[in-house]
Amino acid sequence: MPSLYLHIPFCERKCIYCDFYSIETMSPMDPFLATLHREIDTYASYGDGVVFETVFLGGGTPSLLTPAQLESILSRLHRTFAIASDAEITVETNPGTVTPEKLAAYRSLGVNRLSIGIQSFNEKELQFLSRIHTGKEAVECVDAARKAGFTNLSLDLIFSLPGQTAEQWEATLTRAIELNPEHISAYSLIVEDHTPLARMVSSRTVSPNPLEVEAELYERTMSLMEGHCYEHYEVSNYARPGFRSRHNYNYWNHQSYLGFGPSAHSFWKCADEPVGRRWWNIASLSHYIERLTSGQLPLISEEQVGVNELMTERIFLGLRSDGLNVRRFESDFGISLLRTRHALIEDLLRENDATLQSETLRLTSKGFLLCDEIAERLIA
Repeated sequence: MPSLYLHIPFCERKCIYCDFYSIETMSPMDPFLATLHREIDTYASYGDGVVFETVFLGGGTPSLLTPAQLESILSRLHRTFAIASDAEITVETNPGTVTPEKLAAYRSLGVNRLSIGIQSFNEKELQFLSRIHTGKEAVECVDAARKAGFTNLSLDLIFSLPGQTAEQWEATLTRAIELNPEHISAYSLIVEDHTPLARMVSSRTVSPNPLEVEAELYERTMSLMEGHCYEHYEVSNYARPGFRSRHNYNYWNHQSYLGFGPSAHSFWKCADEPVGRRWWNIASLSHYIERLTSGQLPLISEEQVGVNELMTERIFLGLRSDGLNVRRFESDFGISLLRTRHALIEDLLRENDATLQSETLRLTSKGFLLCDEIAERLIA
């Protein structure tokens, strides 16, 4: 079943590493919400005959929304689309932007999953990343979410900060595990172009960790998470049984999704065919509002996604997540990887970089360290 994504482009303060579109002022919130409702209405026909399985509010900082503002968005979605009664409804939440009362209100509106952007429990690391919260406030946010009735929490963490030691990272990861979340996302710090962090690296104010240090931290992450019974179901994601992110899983399995808001992306598959269309909105709130107000779509670009693109993405996304079903791949694209990539797959199995069970090629922890390289070799 397809998914819905809403990009809420407001932040109290932008983090130095973030390249997602957002602005540091709340003043355009009311015109944004009115325009967002208009965009949702524009795509009503996509909901004919389908039921949406997940709703995800990302950003930006969606937890800056008041309960009344969030209610207006969710009500519009429910009026426009058929949303499953057991839909996973996630709001990205930053500590320091919510109160126990706000979290209780979110839960009463039907939000049943929070993705909490903690990133670190180390105060110096939080200051370096320009986060607005402290480690203590992060713990208080998790406690308040539990008291508000949330039984599905995901904690976002970042490792391999410049100069970060294995002991520092393990202290953060261990503290996160002690909070007993259902899901943990642990990403290595990436230096994205046109961010303050990129300028700091360019000026040599900071130096990224060497690749071998990053690999060591990643190996420790996998080992520690496995030791606490979390399933490693995607390169950077770990879940208790039954608590994988259904929304992200839809992305990784090429399910259709509609994205609303400035910079949001959408993908819609053609019925009964492994091809589709992808489009994305302009990354400017003012232009987004102007275009929709004048009756235009706020698109910046679109493309037809053909068989070759889908094959490439299927391999890459499959290996990054829960494995590549080679039988489904052959059924969809008419190519047997077991035959055309036989020698490579045998090498992967022999070197313990992958396993092949129930017709699914799945990378091991060792293989995840070489994920991009293996994917490129399969695609070549």
